[in-house]
Amino acid sequence: MTGLGITEDTLLEKFIQGSGSGGQKINKTASCVYLKHLTSGIEVKCQQQRSRELNRYIARRELCERLEEIRDGKKSARTQAREKIRRQKRRRSRRSKNRMLDDKSKQSEKKNFRKGPGAND
Repeated sequence: MTGLGITEDTLLEKFIQGSGSGGQKINKTASCVYLKHLTSGIEVKCQQQRSRELNRYIARRELCERLEEIRDGKKSARTQAREKIRRQKRRRSRRSKNRMLDDKSKQSEKKNFRKGPGAND
């Protein structure tokens, strides 16, 4: 944090009640951490763990990652992984889908020719 010029004075920290699954316990405890870096305006909300201290640490780490991403102009590893998954799930174009299916059918024909003469029945 000191390398990025973040001090505790420039952070606004709040503890809010969590949400989501977990029932009565999650609704009663304020273990969710909200951080706002006042100079840049970046907001981080963290509720990954049940412990408030762990969430404070994770929120600060995530804030540092976001600031480094903005400063260096590079995408973080988490963002790159998210974009890679999005590309993998993206629907193929009609042309590439047809090309892939043609390649598959050619491959299956090759495999059928490898079988013995009585196996093609």
